Amino acid sequence: MPIEIVCKIKFAEEDAKPKEKEAGDEQSLLGAARGAAAPRDLATFASTSTLHGLGRACGPGPYGLRRTLWALALLTSLAAFLYQAAGLARGYLTRPHLVAMDPAAPAPVAGFPAVTLCNINRFRHSALSDADIFHLANLTGLPPKDRDGHRAAGLRYPEPDMVDILNRTGHQLADMLKSCNFSGHHCSASNFSVVYTRYGKCYTFNADPQSSLPSRAGGMGSGLEIMLDIQQEEYLPIWRETNETSFEAGIRVQIHSQEEPPYIHQLGFGVSPGFQTFVSCQEQRLTYLPQPWGNCRAESELREPELQGYSAYSVSACRLRCEKEAVLQRCHCRMVHMPGNETICPPNIYIECADHILDSLGGGSEGPCFCPTPCNLTRYGKEISMVRIPNRGSARYLARKYNRNETYIRENFLVLDVFFEALTSEAMEQRAAYGLSALLGDLGGQMGLFIGASILTLLEILDYIYEVSWDRLKRVWRRPKTPLRTSTGGISTLGLQELKEQSPCPSRGHAEGGGASGLLPNHHHPHGPPGGLFEDFAC
Repeated sequence: MPIEIVCKIKFAEEDAKPKEKEAGDEQSLLGAARGAAAPRDLATFASTSTLHGLGRACGPGPYGLRRTLWALALLTSLAAFLYQAAGLARGYLTRPHLVAMDPAAPAPVAGFPAVTLCNINRFRHSALSDADIFHLANLTGLPPKDRDGHRAAGLRYPEPDMVDILNRTGHQLADMLKSCNFSGHHCSASNFSVVYTRYGKCYTFNADPQSSLPSRAGGMGSGLEIMLDIQQEEYLPIWRETNETSFEAGIRVQIHSQEEPPYIHQLGFGVSPGFQTFVSCQEQRLTYLPQPWGNCRAESELREPELQGYSAYSVSACRLRCEKEAVLQRCHCRMVHMPGNETICPPNIYIECADHILDSLGGGSEGPCFCPTPCNLTRYGKEISMVRIPNRGSARYLARKYNRNETYIRENFLVLDVFFEALTSEAMEQRAAYGLSALLGDLGGQMGLFIGASILTLLEILDYIYEVSWDRLKRVWRRPKTPLRTSTGGISTLGLQELKEQSPCPSRGHAEGGGASGLLPNHHHPHGPPGGLFEDFAC
């Protein structure tokens, strides 16, 4: 049977103390050298954390009813904070905004807006030649003239020039304008610029942005006052209806900034003959928010190409560009009011091409043409009122002055008076109703109310989580070593086979069952050899 040897070693008291001291010094030196002590347990961390209630719920001490109540209170407060924080985050992500209106200080000199006017009748009947009527048959609805019994299909006319037709047959401002005054000074047709729109040949007052006319006072008499003759006798007779047939009489007017092209068929308003129309304006400077609060187009963005012929981006210019692209794609030409160098569409397909303009505009951000509002925009608010003109006393005078009868005066004459209500501008600005600073402030208030924490408290928790996680990872990476001995107190137990394997002495064989095999090392047989089993052990 194997022999088990039990060794019990006891040191003298004076020898043990230096060794204990050395062991303690070695342990402290190793701890200082390693620098990464064992991580704090949860109770130690909770007792030193600045999170309110964590030390009472998870700190050192016995578990009982009091600690359970503190833990429930901590969890309830944490759940209430998370609920409030989620609501605040949802409110912030909706990007709410508000509109602030601030009246600006009065300015000594205010730039007068551009005023574009068009006669609703596009072509003067007396100015149309036989070739014009033939080419414009689809546009005007008039039947072509037949000379000398020839059929219309047999007539041969030169290729039409739409720009020339509009210039010749459109209403001439010199004939329509009867009187003009601006800020008490006389003006004439030379102060207007020719511009082409869907209504044909139109005219714009104060169109040059480099030399904009100022308005030095507000109220009537300080703006533009014109008297016009709309020339109803020149209106085209209606033979058959087309998409361009108009049953109205009067002019269309648009008040806009100089950087914005006229888009009068949608943004203009009508002025009727037989009335004096007063248009009281107020300048409005609008500021919109870009993404993510709004969809305005910032000036720094270069994705939107400028429309040829205009120096600044505007919604009107963008819509004209969309119309032009639609017409080019369908008809391989452009209409007269669309800037560019492409070929102008002939009159016979004008109606067909115009029908595709509405399809190009679409609606909203999902339409084929999305024109975002610029982030900085100037527009003019309008208040319109009117009175009848002429009265009985002035009708006779105007008839004599312009060599017309009173009926003609009442049916054709109108007065347009455009002026500033006051030399003040109104600023309307979109502002973020709930920004990042407000969100952080509300989160901090909720955090302090429910759990008494701050940003540094969150950093403490993250630091503790990192410390514990890093210690766990190091334990997984470290390879465990199998101990050779198992010590229990001061007693070491060794098997004889282990002792022989570890002994540096050469092994000796003994006869199995010999008398020496049953002896302990310190019990010598009186007749045995001098070395014997003791030498095997003591070596």
